[in-house]
Amino acid sequence: MSLTAIPLVAGSLSTVIFVASFLPMLVKAARTRDLSSYSPGNLVLVNVANVVHSIYVYSLPIGPIWVLHSAYLTAGALMSVWYVRFRRTSSTEEP
Repeated sequence: MSLTAIPLVAGSLSTVIFVASFLPMLVKAARTRDLSSYSPGNLVLVNVANVVHSIYVYSLPIGPIWVLHSAYLTAGALMSVWYVRFRRTSSTEEP
């Protein structure tokens, strides 16, 4: 393996590990619809930071960082949408 391939392999491996680390959170949120432990302020900040960081990430050559950042964008957006959607659903189901 050449020295130039090592960063690509490391980036790819870390991307897989990071994505695998937050997939259980997304699965649990989708399954239970319980996002009461999430702060709306935090979800807003995560999404704003992701959008701003996109300017930097997508100016880089295509690589593992694009995949990782796209996963972060998707996760942040999903959690925000689910927070609003499931909150409405649970508030209308209460007596």
